[in-house]
Order: sequence, then C-alpha cells, then structure tokens
Amino acid sequence: MMSVVVAIPEPRASELVAELKLEGVAAVVAASDAPLPLPAGCRAVLVPAAREVLTPGFVATCDRAGVRILPVGGRDGRVLGRYGLAAALPSTASGWEVVAALETDAPSVASPSGVAATSHRLTVVWGPQGAPGRTTIAIELAVEMVRRGRRTTLIDADTVAPSIALLLGLGDESPGIAAACRRAEAGALDDAELARLATSLPASGGAVDVLAGISRPGRWAELTSSRLHSALVASRVWAEESVVDVSGAFDADDEATFDVTGPRRHAATVAALDVADVVVAVAAGDPLGMSRFVRDHAELRRLATRARIHVVVNGVRPGPLGIDARGQIRTTLDRFAGITEVTFLPFDQRAADTALLHARPIADVAPRSALAAAVRRLAAEVLPLAGPPTDDSSRGSSRAARRPLRGRAAPGA
Repeated sequence: MMSVVVAIPEPRASELVAELKLEGVAAVVAASDAPLPLPAGCRAVLVPAAREVLTPGFVATCDRAGVRILPVGGRDGRVLGRYGLAAALPSTASGWEVVAALETDAPSVASPSGVAATSHRLTVVWGPQGAPGRTTIAIELAVEMVRRGRRTTLIDADTVAPSIALLLGLGDESPGIAAACRRAEAGALDDAELARLATSLPASGGAVDVLAGISRPGRWAELTSSRLHSALVASRVWAEESVVDVSGAFDADDEATFDVTGPRRHAATVAALDVADVVVAVAAGDPLGMSRFVRDHAELRRLATRARIHVVVNGVRPGPLGIDARGQIRTTLDRFAGITEVTFLPFDQRAADTALLHARPIADVAPRSALAAAVRRLAAEVLPLAGPPTDDSSRGSSRAARRPLRGRAAPGA
C-alpha cells in the first residue's frame, strides 16, 4: 500500500486523507509549513506550491529518500520549474485525482539504460556572456565531487571560448568531447571509449576524467545538438557525476534569422541544458553582470525545463555595489527575475592567480582560500547526494601545486 504525507492547510488536509483512505492509500496529515521529517516508508508528499515550503533543503531531502513531491495549489510556476517539478494539482483536487497523479510517471530527469539521476547526475554550469567565472566553478565542482568519492567527468562543451584545457595545462592533442561526439554519432560511444578519450587529471582525493573542448572556436560545427546530446547521455551512464561547461549564448535569435535546418553555433548549449539534471547558473557580482544575467534568465528557464536551477553570484565584493553588495544583489534578482535562493562566492584574486600560475584547480593549490571553501559549501547544497570528503582539504597547498600532471592524452579517434 502506498504511503502519502498530506502537508497542506486544514481543513482540506484531513478531508483529503479520508478520501485517500477510501482509495486504498495510507495517508497522514503533517504541518503544511514544516512537513519534515517524513515518516519511514513514505512514497510521496503533498505540499503547497510555495517558495517557503519548496526550499532547496526540503527538495534535497526528498530526493535522497526517493520521496515524490506533489505540489498543490499556488500560482507561481517558477518555483516548480526551478526544481523540475510537475504542474501543481488544484487546491480542490480530490482523492482520486491525487491517486491518478501518483500513478503517472514523474517528469523524466533520469538517464537511459536504467541509471537514475539520484545515482548518476549531469550538472551544467552556465552563465551569460562576459566571463562570470563559469569555467572556474565547473572545475572546482568537479574536483569537489572527486573528493567526495564520486567518479566524475569534466566536459568542455563551450563552442565560443573553450578554456578548460588551458586552465588545467592539458595539451591540444587530446581528442576530448569532439571525438566523443563523432563516436556517439556512429553509435560506438560506450564506457570503454569514454575512458580512452578522456584525460585523467590528478586531484585531491582522486582523479577527474576530462573531456577537453575543441581546440579552436571555428570547430563549433563538430558539436551538433544530436551528437552532443548522445555524448552527454553516455557520459551520465559512465560517470556518477558529469560536470559540463557551456557557453553563455543561446540559439533563440538564430532560429528566427537563419535556416533552422542547418547547424547552429550555440546548439551545444541548448542540448546540454535540455539533458541536464542540475543547472548551476553563474552571474558576475557587479551591475553589468546582474543586468546580463537577468536579461537571459527567462530564456534559461525556458530551455532547462527538466533541470533544477541554482543561481550562483560569483566575485562578490563591495567595490562595484557599495557596502551591502549581497543585499543589493538579492533585491535585484528578486525584483526582476523572481529569484530568492542565491549562493554567493567571494572575490579571491590571489587564489585565482595561483591556480592560473600552476595550471591547477584552486582546491589543489590554495585549499584554504575563501573561494575554495565557498565552492565546497555550494557542492554540498546543490549536489547533496555526494558523500563526505575523503581527504582533509585544509592541508598545505605546496605539494599539490608541485605535483606533476600524470594524465596522458589519449590517442585521437
């Protein structure tokens, strides 16, 4: 028998529990403003479709426990889209309507071949044009996932300014994502091929498998939508965590002004957002960065319909925004984009410079930096399925900075 927690306001909660019992569903009433903790054996929870209830912590707890969330009532569909939830049931929904919703398959955010998103996950790091720091954050998130015992692939799918290979000191001869796309089109991209095409990057606690980007931006036509979609799906099956760095541009204008049957330069970004389980949306912490982010955020939500979107503001400092920089950013995002959940990353130029000097992740060369600590907190919040770190991140950084790169560039495909 299915077990359901009804956490909507009274008296409708008690009435719905009685109706569900008539339908053969075991149901109990919980407080609508604080449905946690959920009882053992719970299969689903009915909650108001409201921001104050659907918090990142609540959604993450339900994901870990395999509990399905059924939102009820509410007029703000943005909060549902942010977490990839289905449309809300009407506040007057009857017991049989709830049962019908429970028997309907949840929105598909799982990868093929039976690999669920709760065990294998694909995270896309996106940000508008203007270098908000999306590549740096993608690298640091990948390293953090390795530290937490997750097999991780870092993929550079940026067709405008691919830079992961440059930032990590990898050679241009690496076949990377372009070769993976070619193999995917031929139907020959399996786990063995991905292992052959990836370059192993030693990191704290393990190694990151890197699929480097195209060596020249002019090769963007190699990353077509269908090719990249297949390659990312294969990566999600192969690795527990796939972190994808994409460009900031979309194809909305191209569809209106060019032949839609031909290749489009930014189709790779659209394909990655379409298959993503989580999108880390990065904005620069200055007035120009906020303007660009707000302008593109609506299009991001339209494209990433199945993903849970988490907003990150990078490089926050008082200089460009005055003393209360965080307060101004929160007000701006809430007023113009309806965003209330934000993670802030500090401006740490010294750590970033050290990472550039040694061509290593910040977590390796400056593990005590404020930015590295903030990314660790971000990983725990946005990717909560990862376990505890496997090493002590507070150890000295000189050994990691001097450690040679042992990864080999795989032969071309």
